[in-house]
Parts: sequence; structure tokens; C-alpha cells
Amino acid sequence: MPIDAAQAVAADPRSAEIAWDHKDVQLYHLGLGAGSFQGKPHPATDPDELRYTLESKLHVLPSFATVAGGGTGVVGGLSAPGIDVNLAAVLHGGQTITLHRPLPVQGRAVTTSRVAAVYDKGKAAVLVLRSETADDDGPLWTSDARIFVRGEGGWGGDRGPSERVELPDRAPDRTVERAVREDQALLYRLSGDWNPLHADPEFAKLAGFDRPILHGLCSYGMTLKAVVDTVLGGDVARVRSYRTRFAGVVFPGETLRIRMWTGDGRVQVSVTVVERDDAPVLADTLVAHS
Repeated sequence: MPIDAAQAVAADPRSAEIAWDHKDVQLYHLGLGAGSFQGKPHPATDPDELRYTLESKLHVLPSFATVAGGGTGVVGGLSAPGIDVNLAAVLHGGQTITLHRPLPVQGRAVTTSRVAAVYDKGKAAVLVLRSETADDDGPLWTSDARIFVRGEGGWGGDRGPSERVELPDRAPDRTVERAVREDQALLYRLSGDWNPLHADPEFAKLAGFDRPILHGLCSYGMTLKAVVDTVLGGDVARVRSYRTRFAGVVFPGETLRIRMWTGDGRVQVSVTVVERDDAPVLADTLVAHS
């Protein structure tokens, strides 16, 4: 078996220095559609959008942690001892970010990555790739990426915990729609994910898609921005953690429908595509907040 679960989990963590500044943060926010919310008369200069795009007013959306330093944690995890997989069989199945304090606009930090767990789902293995990031003042965030590797399960290992989130049996408290621009994947990839699946039509066809698809982590960031703007009064510092399961693809030019249920310090979220009869995008999604 190309995955040796015991060796992968026992391997020494890998550390790397990362750095970012306001330009990285602004580019990331623009890649999520900041400054282009069509429901506002002048979105590019709306005060609520300038906090994501203007350096003198800048706040950092917590999901920026997934791209800070180029998002090296997942790449490092896939090259860990005991892990030898075909990248064509790899899918990003889910993502969790836990914030220890608000992210600074500019920073230098050390990210320490390891394989926290390997689960046997039968037809696939699931790697939990954990990255813990800290600067001189202490911990900043912990990131767990859940990576599905098709064809690598079936060795009789632990199936792992269920992380399903049952949505309330009532209408959502808030529903918003966010359009995905035709060029959005081209802009978002400048934050570090250069996979041609999101830009090259020929490559996308080889992967089984009619055309390039949007990055899952772009939908993830767009959703958190919608929750912060709609429920949390635009205060990024209120976010404590954010997790999701990637349930389907989005094509540039489509529209996300984001439904939110609030209560008890958390927001439960469902994300679907308007143009494809509410085809699922993000499921089991939860934002914990103060």
C-alpha cells in the first residue's frame, strides 16, 4: 500500500518559515470578490469593502491562513514519510481553521506540519494534514486539511469520526447570493494555488470537466466573508473557527447561494449553486464566533 499510516503519523513534523504583507492580504481578498459585491451601489469604494482592499483600513479575513506563505502545509504533508500517492487521485475533502488570535496584516511566522491522522474509508484513504503556525508572540492558527486519496483505502484501519452537521429544520435566518466572476479563478490562483485545473481548459477536460473550475478554497473564503459581513457586523476578530466539507464544484460565472442559521455562538451554513438547481458546494459548514 502506498500509504503507510503508522509511518506517516509517527514522522517528525516539518517546519518552514513564512511571511506575508498587506499586498498578499489584499490580493487574497480581491480573489474572493472583495470590492465587487453587486448589491452595493459603489462596491469598490464602499466602506464595508475597503476594509478588505485598502491598506490603511485593512482587516485580515481568517481564511487567509489557508494561503499565507503560499499554503505550503498541504504540499508538505503529501510528501511526508509513508505517503506515496498519485496526485491525480487526490481531492481536498474538507478544511478547518482554528484561530488563536486575529491575524496581523503583516507577519513572519513558522508553520509546523505533520500528518495528524490517516483514516480508512474503504474506497479511499483520508489524510488529516495539520499545520500549526506561530510567530514571536505565540500561536496564530491551526489548520486541518482533510485530503481524500481515491483507491487507497481498504486496509482495515480506523474510519475516523463523523463530522456531519445537521442543519436546523427551519428556514435559514439569512440567505445571500454572491456572483463568481468569470476571471475569479485566474485572480485567486495568484495567491499560490497554480493548479492548471482552475485556468487551462484543455487540462480541465483531461480531469473530466467541461471547463476550468473554481478553487474549493475560494468558495470557502467567499463563504466566510459573507458570514462575517452578514452576521458578524464585518468584525473578522469575532471568528474563532471555521470548518467545511467540499461537496461539489463551482464554475466561474455561476452564483453561490449561501444560507445561514445562527445561534449559540455559531453559524451553520449551506452553500449551493443557483444556476444548477442548488447543487451542493459546501456542506457540514460551521463558523464558531464570539
